[in-house]
Amino acid sequence: MTEKPDPDPKPPPREGFLRCFFRWLVIGAALVWLLAALILLAARWFDPPTTAVHIQRRLQAWIHHTPYHKRYKFIPLGQISPNLQHAVVAAEDARFYQHHGFDWHEVQIAAEDDLEGGRTRGASTITQQLVKNLFFGTGRSVLRKGAEFTLVPVAEFVLGKRRILEIYLNVVEWGPGIYGAESACRYYDGTMTRNLGREQAARLAAILPAPLKRRPECMNNYSTLILDRMRAMGW
Repeated sequence: MTEKPDPDPKPPPREGFLRCFFRWLVIGAALVWLLAALILLAARWFDPPTTAVHIQRRLQAWIHHTPYHKRYKFIPLGQISPNLQHAVVAAEDARFYQHHGFDWHEVQIAAEDDLEGGRTRGASTITQQLVKNLFFGTGRSVLRKGAEFTLVPVAEFVLGKRRILEIYLNVVEWGPGIYGAESACRYYDGTMTRNLGREQAARLAAILPAPLKRRPECMNNYSTLILDRMRAMGW
């Protein structure tokens, strides 16, 4: 008497392990994404106590045994000089109030620059930079970009432009251990951000692309360009 073949043969142990591993990997990634989305929702009402960039800098200082003094004070957008608000938007994301998280025009320009042999400008919006600051730090990877791409629309939807700008101006890195507009103004100019003038604001905005390497007093050319952009935008 011949045995009947098993109608539902079990997969080899190795194949079963891989299936289980990838299943839990997908579930874990989905849970992490959901947690990030919930943090963005909470940020609509609660000011972030820290960010991935803040934690990254503290860890780097600890690993390299270098002194680290964190300056971070969150203030309402109404207490931040309109001059600084306008300077940062003009410098970092001129179409901030027109796009929905991604500036596809700037992406196209950046892609064309790459094809021509060298990128001369970035394409990240303020919303993208905020998501990166909050969750991913300064590292670059395809996975980070993919996660960022899915969280940016969430930030735009749950926070809105005013809150996005408020959080960004308060958490962005403005120098070694210097985070946010109020700390930057007190450190570089010895004044509160509400009292900041146009030229001071333009100089502060000019160091944002490389805050650990640049100083406001050395940003004459770029700050002049930012002032020109502000005037062109009606500010």
